[in-house]
Amino acid sequence: MLHILIGEDDFSINQELEAIKKSAADPAALMPNTTEFDGSKVTPEQLRAVCETVPFLADKRLVIVEGLLTRFEPKKKNGRKKSSRQTDTAEDFTPIAAAIKNLPPFTELVLLDGKLNYANPLLHVLASQTKVSSFPLLKNDQIKQWIEKRVASQSKSGISKKAVDLMACLVGSDLWTMANEIDKLALYTGGRAIEEADVKAVVSNVQEIKMYNLSDAIFESNNIEAQKLLQQLFKQGFVPTRILFALAGHVSLILRIKEMRKKGRTLAELQSMFRPTPPYTVQKAWSQADKYSPARIKEVYHKLLNADIAIKTSKYDNPELVMDILLAEMGQRSSVSA
Repeated sequence: MLHILIGEDDFSINQELEAIKKSAADPAALMPNTTEFDGSKVTPEQLRAVCETVPFLADKRLVIVEGLLTRFEPKKKNGRKKSSRQTDTAEDFTPIAAAIKNLPPFTELVLLDGKLNYANPLLHVLASQTKVSSFPLLKNDQIKQWIEKRVASQSKSGISKKAVDLMACLVGSDLWTMANEIDKLALYTGGRAIEEADVKAVVSNVQEIKMYNLSDAIFESNNIEAQKLLQQLFKQGFVPTRILFALAGHVSLILRIKEMRKKGRTLAELQSMFRPTPPYTVQKAWSQADKYSPARIKEVYHKLLNADIAIKTSKYDNPELVMDILLAEMGQRSSVSA
């Protein structure tokens, strides 16, 4: 059977994939009969050979292919660069479509992908063979309903409306983070209803942590992690100018703390001196000041300022493209100053 799971909500896609696995076979029996492919590289011959191989001591074989449909996405015309997995749409999709057609009854083939254009030729052909399950990012009331449902599955005591509203505001549509924070809240409250004060105590630093993790990834030229965190922030509704403003503020704070430490200031003194900046924020900046040289900190700071200027002067039509260029430039470093 063919399953097509697409969309930006990778948490829900993962949940659906787990449901498919559970319905296919016992985990122990399914493990040796599971094959995963990179959709940008898999050939029709490889796909057909695996799909037609009889499972070993089990009723089902599971084949998971990620990024296959993206490979045949129509070219974009807005100047934004294509995904690294995306190839020229001149590639003929029919051999792949033929390899997927008439799957044996013992094979569960799952195609995983992000947001797609429904003009995608391979998707158009395969949609006639099976239902396409789409998982767009949840918005507004959908997020709040998801929170209530998740809390109900974790605790019988529920969650107050104010707590739900605050959770939605703090975490947004990143369901991986949301699920983790709800699990923490369930433990924190010990069976009673989750209130707004609990959310403030447990979840209030989520966005701050993500922003500092992004600055760490930028400092360390870890473009893959930086892109991942950047996309999470975009999903939460952060616009490039807001992200750049926050990052520049963080980097400026790190540099100031590094300079103050040379004068013998302690962490406690700086936490008091930089009020109303939260103590957590000063502590994180303190640890980053240990890791990076003044030259590296200044370099990152000026790159952020240049990116901000590029957005505000409309140097590029798409502000998100500015962020992509920034990360690409920072990722070109062969080594990171200690």
